[in-house]
Amino acid sequence: MATNFLVHEKIWFDKFKYDDAERKFYEQMNGPVTAGSHQENGASVILRDIARARENIQKSLAGSSGPGASSGPGGDHSELIVRIASLEVENQNLRGVVQDMQQAISKLEVRLSTLEKSSPTHRATAPQTQHVSPMRQVDPPTKKAATPAEDDEDDDIDLFGSDEEEEDKEAARLREERLRQYAEKKAKKPSLVAKSSILLDVKPWDDETDMAQLETCVRSIRLDGLVWGGSKLVPVGYGIRKLQIQCVVEDDKVGTDLLEEEITKFEEHVQSVDIAAFNKI
Repeated sequence: MATNFLVHEKIWFDKFKYDDAERKFYEQMNGPVTAGSHQENGASVILRDIARARENIQKSLAGSSGPGASSGPGGDHSELIVRIASLEVENQNLRGVVQDMQQAISKLEVRLSTLEKSSPTHRATAPQTQHVSPMRQVDPPTKKAATPAEDDEDDDIDLFGSDEEEEDKEAARLREERLRQYAEKKAKKPSLVAKSSILLDVKPWDDETDMAQLETCVRSIRLDGLVWGGSKLVPVGYGIRKLQIQCVVEDDKVGTDLLEEEITKFEEHVQSVDIAAFNKI
């Protein structure tokens, strides 16, 4: 049963024969491909690379010794020599500068030593002058202290002592009178009062707020040292206007905090109060 079934099926039983024939055909056309041939091809590639590297080395050596050597490593070498020569010249110049600086420093040291040697003489003379000045200042008090004693001793023989006492009393009286007049004049002179000019921005709740009534409420605030000035309505936006009002206050009596507190008491009309400007008068 199985053999009869295989007889009717189309199966390629001779495929290996055709594969061998195809391989032989290509071997005849290209030559047989073996493992030895693969190794030989790899070795030839390596030898070819080595030969190419040798050629490059020889070309580089020939270029360094040829006329175009200045652009190669030889050129770099000559440039290095030139730079070394310039550095040596610069080094010599720096050495000269250092020597000049050393000479200048040595001269300064000599001058400093001479100044230090001469300074003790000045220090010795200075205390002498300072010692003499106090003696001159002390002498007058001793004389003044001695004069009252001499005056006491000569009271009996001084014929004009009573006249001097009267003159002293008159001078004291005149001095007291002048002091009294000066005190009265100073008391009558008015003292300066510190004042400030304040510009306030009073903002309403909305555009329906009666701004005339708001200004009336603000001006109804009466405080000692407060004087209201001019005012105007300034547009803010969306139909809303704010009240800008000027006032003059005495610094010792009215402060900005007190003004804001008094104005914000009108809660139905006032939303907030800001200080737009503050100037001393």
